[in-house]
Amino acid sequence: MSSSPTSKSAVPTQDKLNIFSFKDKNKILHLGWIAFFLTFFVWFNHAPFLSAIGETLNLSKDQIKTLLILNVALTIPARVIIGMLTDRFGPRLVYTAILAIGAIPCFTFAFAQDYNTLALSRFLLGFVGAGFVVGIRLMSDWFPASELGTAEGIYGGWGNFGSAAAALLLPTVAIAAAAILGGDEGWRYATATSGVVMMLYSVIFYKMVRDTPKGATYFKPKKSGAMMVTSTGDFWLMMAFKLPMYLALALLAWKLSPEGVSLLSQATVNIVYIGLTLLFIYEFVSSYRFNKEVFTTPVPKAQRYDFKQVGILNILYFATFGSELAVVSMLPLFYQETFNLSIVMAGVLASSYAFMNLMSRPGGGWLSDKFGRKITLLILTAGLAVGYVLMGIVDSTWPIALALLITMFCSFFVQAGEGAVFAVIPLIKRSMTGQFAGMTGAYGNVGSVVYLTVLSLVSYQAFFFVIAATAVVGFIALFFLKEPEGVIVEEMPDGSFAQIQVS
Repeated sequence: MSSSPTSKSAVPTQDKLNIFSFKDKNKILHLGWIAFFLTFFVWFNHAPFLSAIGETLNLSKDQIKTLLILNVALTIPARVIIGMLTDRFGPRLVYTAILAIGAIPCFTFAFAQDYNTLALSRFLLGFVGAGFVVGIRLMSDWFPASELGTAEGIYGGWGNFGSAAAALLLPTVAIAAAAILGGDEGWRYATATSGVVMMLYSVIFYKMVRDTPKGATYFKPKKSGAMMVTSTGDFWLMMAFKLPMYLALALLAWKLSPEGVSLLSQATVNIVYIGLTLLFIYEFVSSYRFNKEVFTTPVPKAQRYDFKQVGILNILYFATFGSELAVVSMLPLFYQETFNLSIVMAGVLASSYAFMNLMSRPGGGWLSDKFGRKITLLILTAGLAVGYVLMGIVDSTWPIALALLITMFCSFFVQAGEGAVFAVIPLIKRSMTGQFAGMTGAYGNVGSVVYLTVLSLVSYQAFFFVIAATAVVGFIALFFLKEPEGVIVEEMPDGSFAQIQVS
């Protein structure tokens, strides 16, 4: 096998990661997290206005709840699709398209005059929530392994804050718009404004971002169309991990059925079930055809990757980001009911969970860079389990200050764990980082669907204990994770091979 210099070592990396710099790779980091921030800002731009939207269009409580379900439904398959497109066409083009095209359903949502338009727009905006995946691949091509966890953590933590920023800033925009333009539908102008900003930023992103540093190779999968595996065992494991994503979509369909919020008829839901079954069969067949060579011809050892690594990280992101999405949705109500607080005060206390993202997720990535990926994940996952057990035993007899402290303790381990997960993803196989990030990211949404469904069936305490139990499962799975070390081998466009240092 011939080899050439790594894409990292072939490119000068004079500057270290510096959040106060806007040059070279640091510029890419800032442009990346701002793009992610804006996608989450738009994805959750409805959250502060649910009551106002309900009044404007005379919606029932079930219809409003349905909007929340629709907002996350498309994100599960979208993250997988976006991951594949990113590996194939590069982060610059794919992120630009998400930022520009995603503004369209934002506008149709803002000015919808009927519920069907509102619901369809919210469903399509789930695709905007997949933008996160693109930046994971972008950072992996600009930062060396020694800084990658920190860079991914900053990208994820600061970008993820977009949802909290929407809740904080958009009501003020709505009030100003109503004062200037008159009427009582300022929410429409506020949500539309977020779409305008995102669309304008797509131009800035396209003009200022490169997929890789100058002179570096952008490694692509040898074939496109499905996820590549390098052994027969990995094929079966991959298909086993594909199944829960389809089951989560079926669960969402059930929540829209007459047994849930009654948006869809039972006949329609049955058609969805049949469609999901056929899609899974189709994906199984197409994945087999795509990877059929591994059943007859062994892949050279140096070119293999271990899908088990991806599967373990899927489980961990299910427990970390999945629980974050679910807890952020229910925490204000938990505080309000447990401590008999006003809606405003409960919301302020609950916001502490999301605010931790600014430091926790970068902290998880930094710890991974400093002390090792596996040991960091083990410690953070253990802390996550303990945190949710403590959340489960909080009741009205506890001091509110102590309950808040426990919430922030739990939040740190959850979000630092997210940062640590994506400190590993880019070190498995560079050319497939987008696909891995897409699948693992989708598992976060699968987790939120499962946890919110559990919450609808059990008490708050049991809900927290269920999350803690899944964290224990992730902790056990971590003992089978291999610490990234040595090099990963990627094929160059000319048929030679490059070695990328991962430790």
